[in-house]
Amino acid sequence: MAVAVALITGASAGLGAEFARQLAKRGQRLVLAARRGDRLEALAGELGNARAVTIDLSQRGAAAELLRDIEQAGERVDLLVNNAGFGLYGRVADLDAGRQREMIDLNCGALLELARVVLPPMIGRKSGAILNVASTAAFQPGPGMAVYFATKAFVLSLSEALHEEARPHGVRVTALCPGPTKTEFGEVAGFVGNRTVDRWSMDSPTVVRAGLAGLDRGQAVVIPGALNKTGAVSAQLAPRALVRKIAGAIKF
Repeated sequence: MAVAVALITGASAGLGAEFARQLAKRGQRLVLAARRGDRLEALAGELGNARAVTIDLSQRGAAAELLRDIEQAGERVDLLVNNAGFGLYGRVADLDAGRQREMIDLNCGALLELARVVLPPMIGRKSGAILNVASTAAFQPGPGMAVYFATKAFVLSLSEALHEEARPHGVRVTALCPGPTKTEFGEVAGFVGNRTVDRWSMDSPTVVRAGLAGLDRGQAVVIPGALNKTGAVSAQLAPRALVRKIAGAIKF
């Protein structure tokens, strides 16, 4: 019989590593996937009940390769944490086109491919869960980070739809929408720093606890933090023209 595991993508740092630590404390057996093999192996060694798979999920066919690896190891995914992703700061016309496409392929394509493969067996067993990491960026357009914001809008919309499709079959799907969080995200995206944004940034353990608690409760969408909730609601209620001007005025 296949061994039940939680698959965490983007597990080498930030929210992904924190998901691994908190799920390990629950006694969950883990498969950790990310590009940075040295960090991944170190984390797997720290946790003890984890196996590392070094892989770049932005590359074509990588998601299928990861799932084949899990099957060959005699494992089945009972919990999928779709956390892998990155952002880029700058105008669409200025940023590298290939790198922007990689962002779409990872943030959206790999996330969908993994969810699509694990969902049917979960539905067949009438149990299982998927947590997709979106962002408060999903609630508005983002001049200066246009493609990243658009990918997170995709993740949120897809997750809400999957929540309704899977719920009658006993499978939970949740979108976690954190706001600014103290991780390496800004370094990768190319932020130069913003004291106001830094001041309201949440820590990874708090965000992850909120996401897992919401998943346990069967929530469709989890927005950690009162300020983030207020911002998300305001973005939905305010005129779109105003929302995009405010978003575009924020400098990172």
